[in-house]
Amino acid sequence: MTGDQKRARAFGVLYLITFITSIPALLLYEPALRNHVGYIAGAGHDKRILLGALLELLLIVANIGTAVVIVPIMRRQFEELSIGYVTARLFECTFILVGIVAMVGIITLRREAAGANEGTIAYTLAAIKDWTFLLGPGWVVGWGNGLILGYLMYRTHLVPRAWTWLGLVGGPLIIISGTVVMFGGNPATSTLKGPASIPEALWELFLGVYCTVWGFRPDAPILRADARERRLDATPAGAV
Repeated sequence: MTGDQKRARAFGVLYLITFITSIPALLLYEPALRNHVGYIAGAGHDKRILLGALLELLLIVANIGTAVVIVPIMRRQFEELSIGYVTARLFECTFILVGIVAMVGIITLRREAAGANEGTIAYTLAAIKDWTFLLGPGWVVGWGNGLILGYLMYRTHLVPRAWTWLGLVGGPLIIISGTVVMFGGNPATSTLKGPASIPEALWELFLGVYCTVWGFRPDAPILRADARERRLDATPAGAV
């Protein structure tokens, strides 16, 4: 297996890890997010929230990994866009990290008395988590995973072109829906985010499964060009 195909497998596995970590984390957070006042007043399930936080920390590692492993390939033809993809991933992870801090802050609030303002503080922390989810996975992802990565995959032929339209269409849908929800003022109550995120979710799931099982298409021009350059570099000087 060539180095590029090893990167392809790693890219796919890391994308699958993003699914394995992100969806369960949201489910684990649910009690504290939807009934934050009741959570801090009750016995609480701190281990459940902390497990969600750990999963999201692993999500950050996987997110950055998906960008890092593919840069050596993409920069052969699209150096600026490959850097843009890494940057988008870092911005997304920054929002996720702020959301993690908000969730562990709710745990601290439950354990330590904060007086009469406990309910207000809990609501604020839960709102911060909702907003970080909207602005990171619900907006920046549309640019990075949708438009930038979709375009890179479309131009390089590393995966079947027909599937790249999930990203090229899903990215703008997420950006538009996220913007609409942002101006609505309350991401926790929006029903728009779910349907709008389906194409993008399918695009990322496709990348995870396809690249893990099959790797990148070996006939992709960007891979053939690199192989040709390596052959030329290995040719002795003066050889015909």
